[in-house]
Amino acid sequence: MILTILEAHVDPGKESALQSAYATTIASSARPPGLLRSQLIRDVFDPTRWRIQTWWASRQALEAMRAAGVPPAGILMFRAAGAEPSTSIFEVMDELTA
Repeated sequence: MILTILEAHVDPGKESALQSAYATTIASSARPPGLLRSQLIRDVFDPTRWRIQTWWASRQALEAMRAAGVPPAGILMFRAAGAEPSTSIFEVMDELTA
């Protein structure tokens, strides 16, 4: 399993643009194959710091989405709020589930 994290600081007053872009995207578009879960989260100590965390079934699923030739939806969501996110990619080595 692969975890991608997009992170950026969103200026005060632009949070609703990010939240709206996220809600619109997840409601209106089909999931790319292999996308398992996505979350929009905000830092409780720094409310300008936002992340989109997305779990992928495999590295191949992530690469297939990235090879589509269009910017990933999460990057476009941050750009809608005037922010340019950094991207991190992690391989999930182990997990604890409820």
